[in-house]
Amino acid sequence: MQKDERKIRRALLSVTDKTGLVEFASLLAGLGVELVSTGGTARALRDAGIAVRDISDLTGFPEMLDGRVKTLHPRVHGGLLYIRGNAEHEAAVDAHGIQPIDMVVVNLYAFEKTAQTPGVRFGHLIENIDIGGPSMVRSAAKNFRDVAIVTRAADYEALSEELRQSAGSLSLATRWRLARAAFATTAAYDAAIASTLERIPEAEDAELPIAMEDALPTTLRVNMPLAMPLRYGENPHQRAALYADGTKSGIAGAEQLQGKELSFNNLVDLDACWALAQEFPEPTVAIIKHTNPCGAATGATIREAYEKALAADPVSAFGGVIGINRTVDAEAAAEISKLFAEAIAAPGYTPEALSILAAKKNLRLLRVTPAADDLTIKQISGGLLVQDADSARIQADDLKTVTKRSPTRDEVAALLFAWRVCKHVKSNAIVYARQGQTLGVGAGQMSRVDAAKFGAMKAVLPMHGCVAASDAFFPFPDGLEVVVQAGATAIIQPGGSVRDGEVIAAADKLGVAMVFTGMRHFRH
Repeated sequence: MQKDERKIRRALLSVTDKTGLVEFASLLAGLGVELVSTGGTARALRDAGIAVRDISDLTGFPEMLDGRVKTLHPRVHGGLLYIRGNAEHEAAVDAHGIQPIDMVVVNLYAFEKTAQTPGVRFGHLIENIDIGGPSMVRSAAKNFRDVAIVTRAADYEALSEELRQSAGSLSLATRWRLARAAFATTAAYDAAIASTLERIPEAEDAELPIAMEDALPTTLRVNMPLAMPLRYGENPHQRAALYADGTKSGIAGAEQLQGKELSFNNLVDLDACWALAQEFPEPTVAIIKHTNPCGAATGATIREAYEKALAADPVSAFGGVIGINRTVDAEAAAEISKLFAEAIAAPGYTPEALSILAAKKNLRLLRVTPAADDLTIKQISGGLLVQDADSARIQADDLKTVTKRSPTRDEVAALLFAWRVCKHVKSNAIVYARQGQTLGVGAGQMSRVDAAKFGAMKAVLPMHGCVAASDAFFPFPDGLEVVVQAGATAIIQPGGSVRDGEVIAAADKLGVAMVFTGMRHFRH
């Protein structure tokens, strides 16, 4: 036997998630490992016909206090923590009848899942704070040179293979890998508890449902495991990686169905196009370049929406990414396949669509599940900025007409469409649109007048009779005059400038309709 290997002779199993438990325990038993277990885990093993020793038999002390005390015992932690081969440690465990435990298989009470249960009682939440489990995890992980700690069912298969090949032993490299994962597990667990409890301002009656404050966290705890390394960051000289929250949702948790490896910039743009497509209930397509929309449109079908989005700016769309809010069918795939695009994010693809798009081997296809959109985080030197996600929506009834002329019904629909798109354009932003289709987008300009001019300059479709949206107020009439000169007959903007009166007077003089939203959509 190699020096760095340790034979597994006794294993303690105590798991909440019993996925794969019986199979892994059967393998251990087949290798001659004595199994010790607790409560429900012991019952599950016995029901499967696997011999198991109760933890109370090992400790000589019964489980008590509704299971709160069962593994918190010197004969458990002594068996985990003593250093094999250390004469003083060996003498101590012999004197106290402590038996070695060579492996711990444990996962923790499902605290986060419990906290997310609607109407969960305060007492039930507190009872789902695991004490014995994290204690065993830390003890075993600290003594990794002698003890293997298994905290993830996903590790069973690889461990089973190594145990088979080495006659029941595990290498030091494996034990070290398991220990690192174990400490990460307890760190994430404690962070979840702390983050949840700080949102409960007072200790409630145990039988009352918990009432969480809707407030920004007192301490921001970010715990996201590495999802995958990236070739490089925004530029080749920058290292990069993707970290994900483990929910398998959003762009970070999307399933890549085909295509080249995703890049840092692909992921940033995919997130932008996916977010824009999700703004609308009807079939919608957004084509993005450098996080700004080249074109966005709604339609009766995805194909129609795609054709309208592409028509808005076919030159800029080349090499872009595409966000879609419906399953991609064969008709849409056939049209999309004519364009060189880097990637597509959609909730699904029909088999026929996948077959068509498979011909473009480098095209990255992502199947995306919508993610909760609660907070956004931006890094600055020395810290992080955190804010609520900009998820507020404006409806027709929220609009305030401030000009003598009111917008027509068709103009209102176009204004609301332009407003939702404008939210996803870098400030200063101006969006020209008509009938669920962008016509021109002015993004990221230092002057709102320049944004209005640039959006009009980019337009390739007729602009007469269009509408225009501005992400923030017009500080002077000059920006309004540019959008009207470009062909806009109705304008949507937040209002709130000290010169609103001048801007409104200019709109009346030009004979256009203008509405205020009372809401700004800066995007930096």
